[in-house]
Amino acid sequence: MAVGSPADRDRSESFGEVLLGRLMDRAHELAPHLVGPALADAVARLGGREPQILLQDYGQQNLVPLPGDGLVGGAPHPIDRSDAGRCFLASRRVEVPLPGGVRVLLPLLDGGDQAGVLAVTLDAVDDDHRRLLRRIAGLIADMMQTKNGHTDLFFRTRRSEPMSVGAEIQWSLLPPLSMVTPHVAVAGVLEPAYDVAGDSFDYALNEDTFHLAMIDAMGHGLDAATMATVAIGAYRHARRISIELSEIYLFMDRAIAEQFAPDHFVTAQMMRLDTGTGRLQWVNAGHPAPMLIRDHRVVRRLDSPTTLPVGFGGDQPQVSAVALEPGDRVLCFTDGLVEEHASGQEQFGEERLIDWVNRLDRADRELAAVARDLSHTLKKARGGATSDDATLVLVEWRG
Repeated sequence: MAVGSPADRDRSESFGEVLLGRLMDRAHELAPHLVGPALADAVARLGGREPQILLQDYGQQNLVPLPGDGLVGGAPHPIDRSDAGRCFLASRRVEVPLPGGVRVLLPLLDGGDQAGVLAVTLDAVDDDHRRLLRRIAGLIADMMQTKNGHTDLFFRTRRSEPMSVGAEIQWSLLPPLSMVTPHVAVAGVLEPAYDVAGDSFDYALNEDTFHLAMIDAMGHGLDAATMATVAIGAYRHARRISIELSEIYLFMDRAIAEQFAPDHFVTAQMMRLDTGTGRLQWVNAGHPAPMLIRDHRVVRRLDSPTTLPVGFGGDQPQVSAVALEPGDRVLCFTDGLVEEHASGQEQFGEERLIDWVNRLDRADRELAAVARDLSHTLKKARGGATSDDATLVLVEWRG
């Protein structure tokens, strides 16, 4: 073999390959509680110290330190009033100068979803550090997502107050609250986070088609959560066997009618978006009409023919359609967002909802940050509480 041929060249691993390789080699069999120590080891080899994994709590108010050997603990970081929160809301790296170095904060991104923030302190930071830390953050996010299904550690960290059984069921049913891809993004918020029961949503991106369903099961508590579970399960099954949008309603309707009493129902809205063309189709079963946001202002309600709520045996719904423009956002919500059922209180109303959307949906803001701010602002405007579940989902077609 000739000297100097590709086979003779140095194939030793670089420092970065060794660092990331150690994490990857251990990832598949690493116990969930050892994710923190694995991060601490990688950070130490990079010359860093004081590593933290900060997870968003279910109420989306704070970033809470994950406990673990080698990880820094401490008090939660308010999302609205901290450097970690700034990193989280913008999904961008933040560097904070310190007397003895630099505190680097990076978003923990997994498949477009953001679980929280990774923080580490170094004496000084260059582009090599930034690149390695970004990749470490991506690996840690992937590991946590993979291991979340067989541990309570991350759930307990994110739970800042007692949670009802109905809410436990709903959170276990949900997809990630946000997803970002080059062509479509989605972000959702559920309130009250620790007592939600009947509201839920589901989505999927199958090649060039984005699917979304939002439901509101009647009642409260465990009965509503059970109905929502059946409705979402029926929706997923129908979606996965690729039946038409209007037929999905019939499938869900039969599932609810067969399992619950005749007076039980679920309002629902199902959508399909062609991410290549921007053509949005939807059917409505007794649900509030979604709103079209263009140039960061509500331009119209997407009114359409409706059929009876799921479970009441309504006619096969008519499919409506609209052509979106790049950057358009569609706001879907349950009636709890605009209605106030407490005795003596008037409804919050859609006009006030539109007013707040126009104030808060500004250019260059991440979709998840807009959804979170809108939900929290509306809750405050309702007096800090609601007598019903109040859920919203924002979808953006990026063109």
